[in-house]
Amino acid sequence: MKKFALALFALMAFALGAVVPAAAQLRVDVTQGNIQPLPIAIPDFIGSPQGAQIAAVVRADLDRSGLFRPLDPKSFVDKITDINAIPNFANWRVINAQALVSGQVQAQPDGRLRLDFRLWDVAAGSQMVGLQYYTTPDNWRRIAHMVSDAIYQRVTGEKGYFDTRIVFIAESGPATHRVKRLAVMDEDGANPKFLTNGSYMVLTPRFNPTAQMIAYMSYIGNKPRVYLFDMETGKQEMLGNFPNMTFSPRFSPDGNKVVMSLVSGGNSDIYVMDLRTRSISRLTTDPGIDTSPSYSPDGTKITFESDRGGSQQVYVMNADGSNQHRISFGGGKNGTPVWSPRGDLIAFTKQAGGAFRIGVMHPDGSGERVITDGWEDEGPTWAPNGRVLMFGRTARNGRGSSIWSVDVTGRNERRVITPGSASDPAWSPLIQ
Repeated sequence: MKKFALALFALMAFALGAVVPAAAQLRVDVTQGNIQPLPIAIPDFIGSPQGAQIAAVVRADLDRSGLFRPLDPKSFVDKITDINAIPNFANWRVINAQALVSGQVQAQPDGRLRLDFRLWDVAAGSQMVGLQYYTTPDNWRRIAHMVSDAIYQRVTGEKGYFDTRIVFIAESGPATHRVKRLAVMDEDGANPKFLTNGSYMVLTPRFNPTAQMIAYMSYIGNKPRVYLFDMETGKQEMLGNFPNMTFSPRFSPDGNKVVMSLVSGGNSDIYVMDLRTRSISRLTTDPGIDTSPSYSPDGTKITFESDRGGSQQVYVMNADGSNQHRISFGGGKNGTPVWSPRGDLIAFTKQAGGAFRIGVMHPDGSGERVITDGWEDEGPTWAPNGRVLMFGRTARNGRGSSIWSVDVTGRNERRVITPGSASDPAWSPLIQ
């Protein structure tokens, strides 16, 4: 299997000099709860047939974010013929475009592609950003996502999340004999690949901080254990030879530890393993069921779920197991907590009124909000910028599951297209 690292794609980016003073004030505030999507014109990139494909991916990325409204190319009254020339902004204002993207794709003598693009503030008549990329032709989709990230960051002031991947569980077969395989895809659902063959069940996959390793639970040999999957080699390794069940793994922010649940004496508690020494430490000792641990982004705290108080609720403790305390008091049952990469929120699954929904709250339990309205939504995972979540949704009739995304306001909910039923998504970090 090819390496997942950026370096192997031989990709380079360079800043292009501004054609006019970059005095643009165009900005979208992503912290607002009700945002009018920014009208943006993205003509097909000139110079190569792949330019149209790249522009189409950029349009889809930005539209999916809910913060941009790509205009229909059929409405354009002007054409981009030279990306180094200042556009005729009047022709783009007439269709109410507030931003304009111009791009060019050219084949190089060494076989690589060169992509240049510029983002323009139409009202101010000035360039906001200009970048140049080199890559291999088969890597064109990734270049498109990087262009989308650059536009998103320049307009919102926050990092994009399009150049990422999702590991998930691909499901097939009848409910009585469900086949669950480990799979990975691009953030937009493109390029899906199966990582396991379906001869054994897999659950709860999670990326490490470099996106090169996946921790997951597997029923290899009908014994539930935590395994590590190496994206480079395809090698699977059992994480510790424990006599009892291990499950619900997640990496520490530095990637050196895995926190997980381990059953001992009929009781489930949370343990942490140091991957460098393979030493293991027990963090909880309560007779209740403690599971689904997730580190804070600075690695100093862990959120987890426990029924020690009589019902499934969200708790927080220090990374060494001290100061364990409950934070969810908004009613119903609450579980599968996961800390935002920004550190400001914890997402979780709320069970109330016969339904499962995705909610968010601050790490002290305040500000609880439910942000989805499905019948069975569960297992949230954060985008690297902490502004968007993915989760699994089971149809009300029980006929299959699917993956959806939603922003933290709950306003922009969309389905992620997968090859067949899919569940339990986990977002990769930004690819370096």
